[in-house]
Amino acid sequence: MSKKTVLVSGGAGFIGSHVTVELAQAGYDVVIADNFSNCDETNYRGVCAILGREMPLVRMDFCDRGAVDALFAQYPFDAVIHFAAFKAVGESVAEPLKYYRNNLLSFVNILDAAREKGGLNVLFSSSATVYGETDRLPVTEASPRQEAKSPYGNTKVMCEDILRDSVKAYPGIRGIALRYFNPIGAHPSALIGELPRGVPNNLVPFITQTAIGKRECLSVFGNDYPTPDGTCLRDYIDIVDLARAHVCAVTRMCEDRMKEPYEIFNVGTGRPVSVLELVNAFEKVNGVKLNWKFAPRRPGDVTAIWADPTLAEKELGWKAERSVEDTLKAAWAWERRLAGK
Repeated sequence: MSKKTVLVSGGAGFIGSHVTVELAQAGYDVVIADNFSNCDETNYRGVCAILGREMPLVRMDFCDRGAVDALFAQYPFDAVIHFAAFKAVGESVAEPLKYYRNNLLSFVNILDAAREKGGLNVLFSSSATVYGETDRLPVTEASPRQEAKSPYGNTKVMCEDILRDSVKAYPGIRGIALRYFNPIGAHPSALIGELPRGVPNNLVPFITQTAIGKRECLSVFGNDYPTPDGTCLRDYIDIVDLARAHVCAVTRMCEDRMKEPYEIFNVGTGRPVSVLELVNAFEKVNGVKLNWKFAPRRPGDVTAIWADPTLAEKELGWKAERSVEDTLKAAWAWERRLAGK
């Protein structure tokens, strides 16, 4: 197979930076494009340090159709992985138009440019949020999607449908949607990791920021759920494992191994872990005592969800490998590096 070029939109962010590293190490040429609206250059610089070279970087907004056309004219892309989207659930409820405009328009512009070029392999960053509150666990790719609980979640549902319909209409476009569960951790080098702006939306940055002293106290929302310890159950997947799944999916497309022109895969471990278990595991593996307390449930939180990753293992040849303990060690090493400790 000749060397392939992959565009990673939002490639300077948490997930995009880790995917860029894994793609480059797998032999792909990678172009990062980002408008830095939700990140700074920390992860981009970390990517370059890990790989030992400057990576191509284009500063642009994918809602700007002219900029998208210029990018596609400059590089001969074989595939695009789309991460350039807003992702805060609470903010999406407060500012729905901001989310619909950015998350939908950016993706439509990419697909339209791909159509004009005669086709492209498109990998969409979807989410397990599309399954909502389900009564059959673990969820498979055949599990029904539920009505979204937030505009953010709705954009994931809508973008899946936009990709599906585009694949049907334009023969040159092929697509894969990867439904992530809960990505956590950092690269083992501690050179890239999760770097939220302002108050974190995810659990692990809240844990590490509390441990380092940035946050006074960690709130565990709800202790009366119908689960073994009363806290929510989630499928936490190591960020490097998640990144490897993208390499497998891109390779499947570029090597013409897809069974259908549009495919969906769950990307999770298949192992449910409660919020309290994760907090306790962090304390144990890192020798750190966290200041935490129970707080009332948050509206919109589902009781339990985890993946059946069988299809991804069978078709992509991928499965999660890193332990929760190793993941939490990496997250703590990243937080300490940020703090200079």
